[in-house]
Amino acid sequence: MKRFVFAVSVAAGIVLLSAFRQDTRLVTTELEGRWDLTLAARGETYPSWIEISGQTNPSVRIVSRTGSVHPASDVKVEGSHITFSEANGSTKWNLTASGGKLSGTQQHSGTRGAFSAQVSGVRAPALDRQPPQSWSTPEPLFNGKDLSGWTADKPDKNHWKVENGELINESPGANIRTDRKFDDFKLHIEFSCPQKGNSGVYLRGRYEVQVEYEAAKEDNLHSMGSIYGFIGPSVEVTPKPGQWESYDITLVGRTVTVIRDGVKTIDAQQIPGITGGALDSHEGEPGPIYIQGDHTGGMKYRNITIAIPQK
Repeated sequence: MKRFVFAVSVAAGIVLLSAFRQDTRLVTTELEGRWDLTLAARGETYPSWIEISGQTNPSVRIVSRTGSVHPASDVKVEGSHITFSEANGSTKWNLTASGGKLSGTQQHSGTRGAFSAQVSGVRAPALDRQPPQSWSTPEPLFNGKDLSGWTADKPDKNHWKVENGELINESPGANIRTDRKFDDFKLHIEFSCPQKGNSGVYLRGRYEVQVEYEAAKEDNLHSMGSIYGFIGPSVEVTPKPGQWESYDITLVGRTVTVIRDGVKTIDAQQIPGITGGALDSHEGEPGPIYIQGDHTGGMKYRNITIAIPQK
């Protein structure tokens, strides 16, 4: 009888210990991971991205509509439901995972007024692809004569012009993108960024390669040649404000390699998610080459070519 009682007690203890372990695992597999989000508010939609991690001490990092990736605060998890805040508490998220999707709301209060956005999300795709065995011959995306093949996002504020084979942004205004969309590619692009200049080249319209010589020196994750907020260059290249420089960028899936002026500064690194200012969060889809023109004038680009995988 004593052996039976002891066995029952041990079994009960195992059950209780198992329950305790389940209780301490706050972030469930339904929530954990990276999510591509689309927000709808005030008659428009825009992208966002979050990463949820930490089973017993949950954390969230966010890419909002603009700006850099940043941590959330006041993270609370209950089963497949999560709440958190950002922007010093003026933006609050309330999300639930179900059936491989995320849904809920984002509540704003602040200088832009109070409003609510509806949030829908899907798991970010792995995009784990092998490089192609061969690439096509590079073809021009910019003909050096006019803006054929490019579209401004704000035609009434478009200050881009073509002069002497150069694509020039005279003053802050519109961003421009290629009409064509691409999946994997090798991009060559030359640029001249003035002192205090700020622009960016978005790969598939989602991942910004930073182009800037701002007055205040940026940190490694936001400096010239970074994948904005996520990946900094591993090698420092001599700044050349107002002079011509080049990027040779290879993107396969979400693996990126950046060569700046012949120096490899990012070597086959994984981009975690979209960067601020992305056109959308549909990471599994092709997208355009997108050049930022809304920050500063004086930016120049030329000799923009692309190669794609050969079938």
